[in-house]
Amino acid sequence: MIFHHFGAYILLLRKVFKKPEKWKIYVKEIFHEMNEIGVGSLGLILIISTFIGAVMTLQIAFQLVSDLIPTAVIGQINRDSNILELGPTISALVLMGKVGSAISSQIGSMRVTEQIDALEIMGINAAGYLILPKIIAGVVMMPVLVVIAIFCAITGGLIGGTLSGAVAPTDYIQGIQGGFNGFTVAVALVKAFIYGFIITSVPAYKGFYVRGGALEVGQAGTRAVVIGCIAILACDYVITALML
Repeated sequence: MIFHHFGAYILLLRKVFKKPEKWKIYVKEIFHEMNEIGVGSLGLILIISTFIGAVMTLQIAFQLVSDLIPTAVIGQINRDSNILELGPTISALVLMGKVGSAISSQIGSMRVTEQIDALEIMGINAAGYLILPKIIAGVVMMPVLVVIAIFCAITGGLIGGTLSGAVAPTDYIQGIQGGFNGFTVAVALVKAFIYGFIITSVPAYKGFYVRGGALEVGQAGTRAVVIGCIAILACDYVITALML
């Protein structure tokens, strides 16, 4: 069954990336999906990332109880943790639940109401028209959201550390600036690019091939989120192993 679904997924992507009939229509859909995926998820990313950064600062400060370790290390650890792991991966898992379920439900509803069949009868590449704009919007907006998430997490760490008294603002900022490796940002952006592809393509596949009625559409959305989260975590390990 795994190989069957993987093969069907690859064949669907082959249909998706066929040359569009009219780029003008696709461009309009791409901007619409960028607004839905990116702007629509911005508030959620801001709130979650800020609190994650604040909590991480408190937990790191709780672990560093030795007087021999400078408190500036708290900012450095929080920065690297959010850039390499928490920023991209947590954001992707959250968006898989929000965006992935919406994509699967939308396309699944069109399948069970025979709207996709109507598009195919009219000679339209339904897979490309419905899925390609979502994939392009996902791979474009996900890196933007990850950069915003990293910035909010680091800022949240500064606010949380200052309010709790765990670390002085000057020490935290010194830790952020010290020993920075720009390659970590490149790793985060690579993860974000791949996560954006998974968040949009996997739910689209589950919705495109759903059969039945409203109950099956809901089940397909649930399975899409579960499979997508597992795929994100697996890719997280592979990318980390290859690039670090």
